[in-house]
Amino acid sequence: MTRQLITSALPYINGIKHLGNMVGSMLPADVYARYLRRRGHEVLYICATDEHGTPAELAAQEAGLPVAEFCARAHEQQRAVYEGFRLTFDHFGRSSSAQNREITQQIARELHANGFVEKRSVRQVYSVADGRFLPDRYIVGTCPYCGYDRARGDQCENCTRVLDPTDLLEPRSAISGSTDLEVRETEHLFLLQSALTGEVERWLADRAGGWPVLASSIARKWLAEGLQDRSITRDLEWGVPVPADVWPELAAEGKVFYVWFDAPIEYIGATKEWADAAPTGEVRDWKSWWYEADDTVRYTQFMAKDNVPFHTVMFPATLLGSRRPWKKVDHVKAFNWLTYYGGKFSTSQQVGIFTDTALELLPADYWRWFLMAHAPESDDSSFTWDLFAAVVNKDLADTFGNFVNRVLSFSRKRFGGEVPAGGTPGDAERRLGARAAELLAEYEAHLDALNFRKAVQSLRALWSAGNSYLDEKAPWLQVRTDPEGAALTLRTAMNLMFLHAVVSEPFVPTASRAVREAFALADDAPARTQTWVDAEQAGALELVPAGTPFTVPPVLFAKVADEDLAAWSARFGGGPERATGSTPLG
Repeated sequence: MTRQLITSALPYINGIKHLGNMVGSMLPADVYARYLRRRGHEVLYICATDEHGTPAELAAQEAGLPVAEFCARAHEQQRAVYEGFRLTFDHFGRSSSAQNREITQQIARELHANGFVEKRSVRQVYSVADGRFLPDRYIVGTCPYCGYDRARGDQCENCTRVLDPTDLLEPRSAISGSTDLEVRETEHLFLLQSALTGEVERWLADRAGGWPVLASSIARKWLAEGLQDRSITRDLEWGVPVPADVWPELAAEGKVFYVWFDAPIEYIGATKEWADAAPTGEVRDWKSWWYEADDTVRYTQFMAKDNVPFHTVMFPATLLGSRRPWKKVDHVKAFNWLTYYGGKFSTSQQVGIFTDTALELLPADYWRWFLMAHAPESDDSSFTWDLFAAVVNKDLADTFGNFVNRVLSFSRKRFGGEVPAGGTPGDAERRLGARAAELLAEYEAHLDALNFRKAVQSLRALWSAGNSYLDEKAPWLQVRTDPEGAALTLRTAMNLMFLHAVVSEPFVPTASRAVREAFALADDAPARTQTWVDAEQAGALELVPAGTPFTVPPVLFAKVADEDLAAWSARFGGGPERATGSTPLG
């Protein structure tokens, strides 16, 4: 089978991420990784904290900690949240790692040797009050394109336009707030993207035709506007140092690489971290995934739309210019914004529901299901508490959870703690099996195509098929006159339930595991090691044999009560007053 390399955009280190960040990268990547693993693929899902750059230094300064210590603590805090969301990274690394430093510096050397990096004198903003040159993100001001008054010197968070600090209106220092800024001359390294334009265009033409419109249109728009040579170094204390063997004078000045140069390279660096962390006796070949990777490796990236230009243009240009056979992305899955009542959902502004707080309110499955059911794929989507409660109560409590509880509780009451046998399947069972096979095929096709909302619709229909079957057969009435028929109905429903548990695992892993473990399958039962259910098995509905002991698990999904909804709305805000315009995920 194809080996599947998966990466999701690196979450930045400055604080716990909000739900928009989760649904725009890491969660869909995890759903896809879980699905592929259960289908038998070899999967390597890599992510890391993005730790360099201005916001890390500013956040550390605000916390009163050395930046290295701040990043180490923040990394562990984020790791704990992602474990709580049941994200199954094969490795969750750090862009400040020795591996990333080594690979970043080597790629920079190769780009220089190949004529794609040069040193240039530039005029840069200097803060007299702070006594230092200010990197792009240390400068804030008004965006000249949309008028947003807290735009950064590298990019406007509101309209996503890439900026230079000198573009800003009414600029000021993000450190001191001082407007006493001067433009002085200094030297930096530039990646000559203009010289790589043709190569990037050809590379993109070979791939982007199969990408979603959102990703391909953004990448092509950047190319159409023309690639500009871009500075790849900054004046910061924290980052990957410029190698002194190539640029001794810049190294002596303390120059470090721009975060958007080294952060994508961390995908490779984190894979080497994964290899270096192998248990004693286990050999992990990181290069077979990234360096001279053969045609069996398919690389898929997940990100929000503001990250698309860097991943589809700048990072490929970097790898192409190195003249080394690095693996480049095959498929880019990009997402629009998740908004909060149509307005801001932002880490920097601390608006919306943050992932650690979400887990304090409800277990991960609730959030995983809602976010993927309303993933911002074709357009922005909006979080509201009323919508969240409606989806959780209808889909998870009334459809999935209710089916499990009503079947197992009634069967135990009437037939004891083992799967009843019943008679030979009839027309209703054959129709249910055919419908289950049809919906499973749809579900697989949508996940293969990375169409998550459509996959959710097919899975929801598969869950609903069970309740429709129960309503048609009415075993609570059937048992009075035809106990054998009622036993067949319940056995069939339990087999469908087990199918649900297997194929729902990518979206609701905790509930799925609880249902699978409710059945004490014999060691030689086919379903004991079942990772997936194929269409033929779904049509037969014979995964769990009669006589298999079972238990009734606790309620899988409690409904969101009106009083909970009122309390959360009051705590986090909600309603028309929040609708202040669309805001990106990070």
